[in-house]
Amino acid sequence: MGPVLCGCLLLWTLHVPATQAAHPGIKARVTQRALDYGVQAGMEIMEQMVKQKHIPDLKGSETLEFLKIDYVNYNFSNIKIHTFSFPNTSLAFVPGVGIRALTNHGTANISADWEVRAPLFRDAGGADLFLSGVYFTGVIIPTQDAFSHPALKLQDCYAQVSHAQVSFTGDLSALYNTFAEPMEKPILRNLNAVLCPLISDEAAGLNTNLSSLEVLTKIDNFTLLDYSLISPPEITEHYLDLNLKGAFYPLEDLTDPRFSPEPFDLPEHSDSMLYIGISEYLFRSASLAHFAAGAFSVTLSTKEISNHLIQNSQGIGNVFSRLADLYILFQPLVLRIMATEPPVVRLQPGNFSLEIPASAILLTQPQNSSELEPIVSMDFVASTSVGLAILGQRLICSLSLNRFRLSVPESNRSDIKVLRFENILSSILHFGVLPLANTKLQQGFPLPQPYNISLVNSDIEVLEGFVLISTDLKYEMSSRQQPSFHGLGDLNLIRGQGMGQPAP
Repeated sequence: MGPVLCGCLLLWTLHVPATQAAHPGIKARVTQRALDYGVQAGMEIMEQMVKQKHIPDLKGSETLEFLKIDYVNYNFSNIKIHTFSFPNTSLAFVPGVGIRALTNHGTANISADWEVRAPLFRDAGGADLFLSGVYFTGVIIPTQDAFSHPALKLQDCYAQVSHAQVSFTGDLSALYNTFAEPMEKPILRNLNAVLCPLISDEAAGLNTNLSSLEVLTKIDNFTLLDYSLISPPEITEHYLDLNLKGAFYPLEDLTDPRFSPEPFDLPEHSDSMLYIGISEYLFRSASLAHFAAGAFSVTLSTKEISNHLIQNSQGIGNVFSRLADLYILFQPLVLRIMATEPPVVRLQPGNFSLEIPASAILLTQPQNSSELEPIVSMDFVASTSVGLAILGQRLICSLSLNRFRLSVPESNRSDIKVLRFENILSSILHFGVLPLANTKLQQGFPLPQPYNISLVNSDIEVLEGFVLISTDLKYEMSSRQQPSFHGLGDLNLIRGQGMGQPAP
């Protein structure tokens, strides 16, 4: 049952508390390929954890009629699983219900200390136990607790071990092994009676971890991203869909955006393990949240522009000599650029664009004065293309300038000063401001990342109204981290971040 629980856990840690929203900002689809890989990853986890797993003592009392002994109290303690095999383990979707887990023909080699007490004697020693015909079936239901935290519910549990072979060790092992076979039936009976309760206890232990999942992650010094689940999972024969809120907020204001997400459907693909759809709503909320938090504002001095402005064909000196020539002023010059409205996001097939309405103010600082005096102020609109990539476990955006135009009356479009300032400002945006912005954007925002799972073989596609990420999963056990059923370490999707903690 361990691989089954672990496999389901790897696929269920996307769940977070429920909120109310008509449509999601993020959709995540888990396919059958992911379930199959969950079983494989669960086996790897089991190999690490079974050596440390504490198994309760197995106690009982039996009458040994063939020895004319009224009763024998026995206790198997210090039980350790050394090897195991579950060759036929599977997970499958049950439409509208959950995930059915099945394993059969399992085997396990176990060692234990034993102690027996009878009216006429008492003894202790060691024993090896070989279990075969291990069978389990049950339905794992993703659900929520009373506080809207995610939870796993086990339903229709049935577990049985068909055969048990006991081999005693010790000074009198030859004697005890003569009546080992009669002991196997009561051992099996007691073992089978506690299997489902043990498995339910493990599920309860996982729920303790799941109940501590955080729903908000701090993306940068301006915003939070909400991953909250807005509806129960949708389970079909071939996949499980999770609908997440996917909204950005300023750090100190969790008010929903004034616009609502539009519905979108993920393509009926199944080649990848996981599909993540990120709607235009998420990017629009990111634009609004950053604008409200004052993130779209930059002030650059001559020195700062010189440090960051990539050398173009005309050179740095040429740019500033043209500025000085245009306004007949001495340095230092200061350029202040700020968005006047939230940037407009558009997602169309094969094209992700961002239109930024902004203003630019050129200032100078007169000698013997601490005040900046404006020279000229103009509004402009910069149209950019947005490139997308997955770096580590984050979605990274980068901007490139497509078009730039000053917002001036048509009657002034022929003014030579306007045209020259437009060209200069375009160069500064293209070679100075956008590289600075892209450096900031390299932080990206974290994609849903279950416990110790990396995204591999990822592909990004821009569709109408949303971005589609297709990816496989890879489980990696940290050499410093040993898992346990009741404390699966770093389970948190958001790595336990709160509003005051930085993103990783």
